[in-house]
Amino acid sequence: MSGAKPLSRFHQPIAQPGRRLMHHVGLKFVANKAAGGGGGKALNADIPLVPFIDFLLCIVLFLLASFSSSGELPLDKNIKLPNAGNAMDMIEAPMVAVTGTQILVDGIPAGSTRAILDANRMQKIEELGELLKNKRELWTQLKPGVKFPGNVILQVDRRVPALVVKSVFQTAAFAGYPAVSFMVGKLQK
Repeated sequence: MSGAKPLSRFHQPIAQPGRRLMHHVGLKFVANKAAGGGGGKALNADIPLVPFIDFLLCIVLFLLASFSSSGELPLDKNIKLPNAGNAMDMIEAPMVAVTGTQILVDGIPAGSTRAILDANRMQKIEELGELLKNKRELWTQLKPGVKFPGNVILQVDRRVPALVVKSVFQTAAFAGYPAVSFMVGKLQK
């Protein structure tokens, strides 16, 4: 053991620490990614404001064009309203729609016309009365100190018998809505 270098084969120079993973791969983009450079988009990209503002302006104009200022409500395609020469703009009030067999309050089912037609006489519609009373109580809770106007709008198909219309009218009056308006189509002048 006199002439041999002790521990020479274990001698390795100390190298500076750093990234070494994937450096041996010959692909340039992989080497760049492994080194932490390039290849990706910048994280601080600018937001293109002009196209974004144009987009928002188009949305606002579309919404303004599609909503009417007079408060018109979409009608069911099956309902044919009567026409009138003198008509006013819509007011804010519960909408009672009466079709051939159904009664709806703001789109919520509130009874059937079948019982009135079968009885062949005017009668109070209990579900309609309860819904209208609940709407009146909610209005008085939301606006305390303000007199309740008692407006209701009837959207009645022109083919509905007068007996049903009178029953709905009477039920609305009993529920605290004495000011009943009918939704009509305007006559062309």
